Amino acid sequence: METELTGTHRTTYDAVFQHPISRNLVWRDVRSMLGALSGVEQDERNGTLKVTRNGRTVVLHEPIRKNVTDVQELMNLRRFLEHSKATAQAPMQAGTHLLVVIDHRLARIYRAELHGSIPQRVVPYDRSGSGRHLHYVQDDSNGQRKPEIKNFYEAVAKTLQEAEKILLFGSGTGASSAMEQLLAALKHDHKALADRVVGCVVVDEPHLTEDQLLAQARRFYEDLSHAE
Repeated sequence: METELTGTHRTTYDAVFQHPISRNLVWRDVRSMLGALSGVEQDERNGTLKVTRNGRTVVLHEPIRKNVTDVQELMNLRRFLEHSKATAQAPMQAGTHLLVVIDHRLARIYRAELHGSIPQRVVPYDRSGSGRHLHYVQDDSNGQRKPEIKNFYEAVAKTLQEAEKILLFGSGTGASSAMEQLLAALKHDHKALADRVVGCVVVDEPHLTEDQLLAQARRFYEDLSHAE
């Protein structure tokens, strides 16, 4: 939370972290909000804005139209805002209990022990770079995932490397479940990570708030600790 921001700057900051992703985030508002942050240095030239704070840097590209619509740019901005805080959280350490909430469009990774934690989001793209969300497409001839889908699960696996325990939440079961496909990918390519998965829970994710998901994860881990 950036406590020095007020008014329209606070509104813009909150919109950057909005879920689902905001489609009416105005570029000039983003630029103004960044300039209002303490300790920020900006260098704008040739249609790019380089922003530096506390040793972290992000380079943003001015959109053709007035709104920021590039999802990857927005993800980069979120990471910059979180990681460049003077009091930013340290990187995940061994012993961290993680929750992965996944469907075929998006994976959200949470520190399960924190109330109201901000997730790191892993968003898959098609190779054309147009930013469309990927959906699961199965090849009827051999049942293989498309390379983009495999890359999505690889990106998720990369964020889990330092976790001690991993809990998976997803909708559906069997071949239609992104949760099951992620687990299969971990077992095939990252056995050590697969061994850290302590549960796979089917949830009605679209109808649960983030706090409700985190509360359910904490209850799972509490029950697990009592059983050990």
